Amino acid sequence: MLKAFISGCAGTELLPAEDDFFAAEQPWGLILFRRNCVDREQIRGLVRSFRAAVGRDDAPILIDQEGGRVQRLRPPGWPAYPAARSLGLLAERDAEAGERAAWLQGRLIAADLNELGITVDCLPVLDVIVSGVSEAIGDRSFGSDPELVATLGRAVADGLLAGGVLPVMKHMPGHGRATADSHLSLPVVDAHGEVLERTDFVPFARLRDLPAAMTGHVVLSAVDPAHPATTSPTIIRDIIRGRISFDGLLMSDDVSMNALTGDYGDRARAIHGAGCDLVLHCSGRIEEMRAIAAATPELVGKAGERAERALAALPLPQRFDRDGGRTELLALAGRVGWQPPA
Repeated sequence: MLKAFISGCAGTELLPAEDDFFAAEQPWGLILFRRNCVDREQIRGLVRSFRAAVGRDDAPILIDQEGGRVQRLRPPGWPAYPAARSLGLLAERDAEAGERAAWLQGRLIAADLNELGITVDCLPVLDVIVSGVSEAIGDRSFGSDPELVATLGRAVADGLLAGGVLPVMKHMPGHGRATADSHLSLPVVDAHGEVLERTDFVPFARLRDLPAAMTGHVVLSAVDPAHPATTSPTIIRDIIRGRISFDGLLMSDDVSMNALTGDYGDRARAIHGAGCDLVLHCSGRIEEMRAIAAATPELVGKAGERAERALAALPLPQRFDRDGGRTELLALAGRVGWQPPA
């Protein structure tokens, strides 16, 4: 029986202990980081090994491949892509060109991932950026206009889906105002609830029909001053499932981040108790993985139904001129000064 968590692994191939762990504990999926990625054949082999261990040929393989500074697959093995903010700048000058570039970026990334067996990309980033806050989001955001963020986020998601890759929008219900990096400490946002509804929540509400989303480790003091969104029953029930009306698969951001406290079993229990469908654990450290698995329930009930719906939303890739698309994206991004690294 599947368990309601996603795991990482330590290196470029599965260790015997990891193989045994995945076979016994049956995580929903595997997430890859730069430490796991050397070249195409190695990644394909790692993907095959994980799927063989869990006994599911369609087991989800996830990655964070955004463009800009968040790319697990990097040159020279894979193309560089502009950060979301570059696409936002283009859209501010020419809405049609910006939307086209965003779709192309999603479609090209999907082509890169599809040939490796990677089926889920933690993208688009729908955080609305606010000046003077943490650079944890920074140029990963399309910009400060919620409607622009929603439009470009939709285009990227559509591009991913056209290439047979499932998008995961993040970081719900909004991380753009955070004054700290949740990898390092717990951010607190003190904006009034009405301000959040007019700005931060808007892109997620516009894209609430997407199949999957990731929470943010950020406290919204106007809603729940005691818990970050990931472990807040109030935020998940009243904001994410309520005002935003998202009924897709909801996973946590990485449970290893320093924004969360307690041992890993406590963290996993708090995340599931708050209403997240899946706990995401990325470090690849086997003792943490075991603690997460021990505290994680089976993926059944509404969470199981949402997981099944998400995978059912994954289409076959459509035909696409990859070289032509890359040339077009480079020309469009070049209009705002972006060039791939030499």
